[in-house]
Amino acid sequence: MSSVWSKQEVEATVLDYLDMLASELRGVPYIKAAHNENLRVLLDGRSRSAVERKHQNISAVLIELGFPYINGYKPLGNVQNLLRDVVRENLSSVEDLVAADVDARQKKLTVDDVLGIDVDPPVPASGSVGEAPIDYVVPGQRAPLTNYLQMEALNRSLGDAGEALVMEIERGRLLREGKDRLAGNVEQVSKTVGDHAGFDIRSYEVSGQDRFIEVKTTRYGKLTPFYISAGEVRFSEANADAYHLYRLFEFRQSPGLFQLHGDVGRHVHLQAINYRARF
Repeated sequence: MSSVWSKQEVEATVLDYLDMLASELRGVPYIKAAHNENLRVLLDGRSRSAVERKHQNISAVLIELGFPYINGYKPLGNVQNLLRDVVRENLSSVEDLVAADVDARQKKLTVDDVLGIDVDPPVPASGSVGEAPIDYVVPGQRAPLTNYLQMEALNRSLGDAGEALVMEIERGRLLREGKDRLAGNVEQVSKTVGDHAGFDIRSYEVSGQDRFIEVKTTRYGKLTPFYISAGEVRFSEANADAYHLYRLFEFRQSPGLFQLHGDVGRHVHLQAINYRARF
């Protein structure tokens, strides 16, 4: 068994991954372990863990290209160039499904325990926070025609459903603390004032101090990148003591939530992906 994956092995692994991704987007159940076992028959003696790592590499490439990844295959870097090329060559097999999914209308969710979905935020990759901005594409490769993660971020029905759930969370949190008046004053600023306020929801600490909340919602995994405007970043810097970014993920039936408190740039690697050209 060679330590270097052949093109045939890479192609078989990419096709297997994209088949699972298509099933996930269609809402069709599948078993990762069975896929792994069947795939290894086609490979040069690769172990189960080696296949899982390669699937994680594919997740990393998909995110870089603006595509969703499979829940359960945490993106893993150090990707061989051949893998990037093969993923690009086969994206057309899922592109229509992805396009339909990111644009699909999202209904409001009913969650039994809205105060029980909070989890720890992801741990940033070593050295990733505070680095200089870089392009949000795979280096040396042409950019994709469509960034589907960015398209999903523009899905207004998804954003509205996420904000509606956070309104429930904040009211429930304050009511649990006996702060009925504060709970009644929680305001969806994105609706009452507009999108230019720098945040979406005005809530409160139990002390009565303001809590400014920006809500970012995705149907995909916890490590899916989110998009934040320059104005929102500046607001988080200027109001760091009161600012919270609420990231809702896997927003289909059983969403999770993590929070980033304070200046957003302290928690994530902000990448400049848009430029303004003026005369």
